[in-house]
Amino acid sequence: MDGPRKAPRWLRPESLRGKRPARSDTAKVELYTRASFQAMAGLEFGGLAVPPLLHGRQPWGAWLCLLFLIHSVMSAVLSSRALDWRLGHRERPVRLTVASAALTGVFLLALVLLLDTGAVSEEDDFGLLLMGVSAFGLGSLSLGLRATRERVWLVIGTAAATALATAALGLGWHQTWLDFVGVACSGGLFVVTYVFSAWLAGVVRQLDAARELETRVAVAEERLRFGRDMHDVMGRNLAVMALKSELAVQLAERGRPEAVSQMAEVQRIAQESQREIRDIVRGYREASLRTELEGALSVLKAAGIDCAVHGLDDGAPALPAELQSALAWVVREATTNVLRHGDPRSCVIRVSTAGRSAGVAKRGDARQEEVVLMVQNDGVPEPAGGAPDRRGGSHSPPGTGLAGLRERLAAHGGTLEAGQDPSEGCFRLTARLPLPGQDRASGRPADEEETAA
Repeated sequence: MDGPRKAPRWLRPESLRGKRPARSDTAKVELYTRASFQAMAGLEFGGLAVPPLLHGRQPWGAWLCLLFLIHSVMSAVLSSRALDWRLGHRERPVRLTVASAALTGVFLLALVLLLDTGAVSEEDDFGLLLMGVSAFGLGSLSLGLRATRERVWLVIGTAAATALATAALGLGWHQTWLDFVGVACSGGLFVVTYVFSAWLAGVVRQLDAARELETRVAVAEERLRFGRDMHDVMGRNLAVMALKSELAVQLAERGRPEAVSQMAEVQRIAQESQREIRDIVRGYREASLRTELEGALSVLKAAGIDCAVHGLDDGAPALPAELQSALAWVVREATTNVLRHGDPRSCVIRVSTAGRSAGVAKRGDARQEEVVLMVQNDGVPEPAGGAPDRRGGSHSPPGTGLAGLRERLAAHGGTLEAGQDPSEGCFRLTARLPLPGQDRASGRPADEEETAA
């Protein structure tokens, strides 16, 4: 027997539909610009070709409608390919631009001939047809030109050629002047509109490329800083070890007992270097939380992200060095995740103190102070498989960065939560570290109070 038939896609729940990746802002702007050009072509055919066809009294209505259809389709194709050329997606459509220019010229000449033969008159909206063909045709043609002066000569040349054709047919100076002004004004207006829209899409693309470059520069600077730390730690120690080992070799060749002490010194320096390298890699070296917050603010703003940092209140207790180091690494890892994942536009970093339940207290205080670091940003795509995982951020395997942060915080009794907040549409990372217990009345540590009691 056949299995149950699947429901149509539009009837399936949201969680069962295959979600497409979210478009970036640059892709949305390009899509909007391209759709606007296509809509202009549809407006040309629907607004200018259909009325003469529905009029029914002119025999040229069907042929004019067919000519409008061909012209609008060619204008739509040219606008799309010329936009791709201006954005760097394809080569310049030279042949299509020449063909579209020839078709626009033939169309304008045909309208003037219809006016001369009396097949169409001013009462039949000749002026509207003439300005419509020139506006939509010149607008799409302007996208295939490089310089502004070329577009200016395109508009002036088309208007002048139309006026000359009108004058050559003996339609009078009044009609000639009207044709020149109508073609020049309508064509110039659409040329400016088309070119400005394409320019705006190009600017947005350049800004996105500059933002990506700044992000790469920020990551490169972080790698250089790590390299400098490694050089500062290992450079001097390796030089000393090389000198002492060379001295030990010379002493051993002479049979001097001091060679043993020199090699013991080399062993001590090697062990010390090993410990310092572990401190760098694991993040146990003391770091200033304020320095990391200022660095995160600078890097995120350089990447085009609106960032706000809120530090500790003036009345909050000072953090010990080991807690500052742990939270500094949380800020560093969270900043890296904001830059590398999603498409954020804003980010908020907040450091505050709060009270949490500490069990049964001997002094009658059931609350313990803790420091809370929260990093929240938008622009994170939703996971494809359903609800977010508060421990790992999604159903995908958690990265080594978050796992390393949890290990560092767990060493001080802290916790780390990371995941999306569907209600606010953002990603939030929260780190909590307990502060050393103090009696608020005396200001001394709790263990000293108990000893004094």
